[in-house]
Amino acid sequence: MALAVFSFNDSKSMAHWGGFTFKWYKQLIHNDSIMNALYYTIVVAIISSIIATIVGTISAIGIHKMRGKGRKLILNINYLPVLNPDIVTAVALMSLFVFLNLEFGFMTMLLSHIMFSIPYVILSVLPKIKQLPQNIEEAAMDLGATPMYALRKVVLPQIKPGIVSGFLIAFTMSIDDFIISFFNTGNGVSNLSIEIY
Repeated sequence: MALAVFSFNDSKSMAHWGGFTFKWYKQLIHNDSIMNALYYTIVVAIISSIIATIVGTISAIGIHKMRGKGRKLILNINYLPVLNPDIVTAVALMSLFVFLNLEFGFMTMLLSHIMFSIPYVILSVLPKIKQLPQNIEEAAMDLGATPMYALRKVVLPQIKPGIVSGFLIAFTMSIDDFIISFFNTGNGVSNLSIEIY
């Protein structure tokens, strides 16, 4: 709170109040490296959140349909990126990109953000799927709906709160992330957290 208030201080020192001003924000807007980092931050966050939400929702539906030990194994694998420290995920993704001989830059940063966001989307969508009545899809198909129509018109509207919360978590995690971005970006591509660091 104090930092937000003193961002409008006319003085360079936080020791005394020199008056109200927007000059620091004007300087910020005219700083090309900060504006470039803001552009990459927003673009990566939006694209990675959309892709992670689509893949995570489809994965959550698939995991819910699985039975037996396979489901438990997949869920435990899904928990790994959430429980692991970010540095472990960052180094693992960096090693994967080196192994695949990918050039570090925008694409590797985007892929890493998608990969670490998907488990959060799955964890947001799965509880909503579990709340659905067990035979809701079969009931829709008994009434003449195709499986795709039942999914689109019956299942997705009922799990929409989980999908939206998964998207928002993925978006927030992407904007906030520093370590994974730092290890998986290349020259000329920097987000706000890297630029501020």
